[in-house]
Amino acid sequence: MMLQPRFKDSIHFKNFWEKGNGKQLIDFSGAEVSFKNFEKFSHYFYHVDELGDDVIAEVYFTKKFHEASKEIEQYIRNGVSENDIAPESVKKLFKQTQAKPDWLDYNLIKSGAELCMRCNVDSLISLRDYCLMGGYDYAYLNKPLIVTEALKKGAVKRLSETLDFWVNVTRYDALEIHKKGYEFAIKTRLIHSYARLSIKKHYKNWDTENWGEPINSWDMMATYIGFSLVFLHSLHKLGNTFTLEEEKGIFHLWKYVGYLLGIPEELLPDHKKQAVEYFYLWTSIQPPSDKDSVLLAHSLLDESLENPILKFKFERRNLRYLHICCTWFLLDHEVCKRLQIPDVPMKNGFPKTKRILNKIFDFCMSRESRIQKGNNDQLKVLKDYLRVAKDSNFH
Repeated sequence: MMLQPRFKDSIHFKNFWEKGNGKQLIDFSGAEVSFKNFEKFSHYFYHVDELGDDVIAEVYFTKKFHEASKEIEQYIRNGVSENDIAPESVKKLFKQTQAKPDWLDYNLIKSGAELCMRCNVDSLISLRDYCLMGGYDYAYLNKPLIVTEALKKGAVKRLSETLDFWVNVTRYDALEIHKKGYEFAIKTRLIHSYARLSIKKHYKNWDTENWGEPINSWDMMATYIGFSLVFLHSLHKLGNTFTLEEEKGIFHLWKYVGYLLGIPEELLPDHKKQAVEYFYLWTSIQPPSDKDSVLLAHSLLDESLENPILKFKFERRNLRYLHICCTWFLLDHEVCKRLQIPDVPMKNGFPKTKRILNKIFDFCMSRESRIQKGNNDQLKVLKDYLRVAKDSNFH
């Protein structure tokens, strides 16, 4: 199927790139956006991770789920060689993930991980109120979430899974082969394949021409640009500073995670200029929020009220208010209105206070202290979420 940048003349696209966050991203990165490379990337809208899909078909669809998962865990933790008695699809997958690409630099990954930890709660605000919430504005990107009934799963469970993944791939040495982050990347890759094949099997109304293949490679690129470029831009907006080494590191970390997840290497940007230019092309095939987007956005907002981590109702209402403030501060107002984010009084107060506090932290606390504190605080938040998710009735 031939794809065109069908929304390039739409109001939502123009406003984003000419006066909204898109314009800020161009200024932030020095990107030179155009459609000259559109055809180079657009075919990935119909491209998927066939290695992952083959493992699901050969292992998961021929055994009980828990038996297949146990088998794959052994391969992840112990490795697979050509001489092992393992399915051919498994050998091919692990031949790719166990091969370290020539460009891999663990020192850069360490710098990226340190930035994620050093920015502490701002990292979690950025992930939730900019990356995740902003992603809901792209209607076609969300279709796999909708058809797999993610809303029934609940935002608490979804957030705990996302946080579990993010924390475990952004710690020291996490992405070395057989370590925890490596394991999370492989498992996430197979979850994507399992979901994709299930959608294709059970959801007969999937609109491939408009929505692309379920969880296709181009949408995956956009998602991981969210974890690198959009995340970095959010930290910047909240008043965090970072070195050039840390900036390179965040892109390198997510480039390697993307590689482990089966995203084609040519879709994985090395720096912010490249990332903005890639993202520009992808946004031209995405319509703005629809009714499903609004449902997802409000499910995320209401998570603060439903989550029992905070004991008292007034604490939960206050947390929801703070997330709403950050969402208005980080996202375009046009996007917030499309997602029907409630307008609240003094919405710039909390984000602007955070900017001032970050200046003070930069002056008063050493980088090492901030990394250590950020790591501990993020692990504490993750522990609380996993405890709550474990106690829920969802299976």
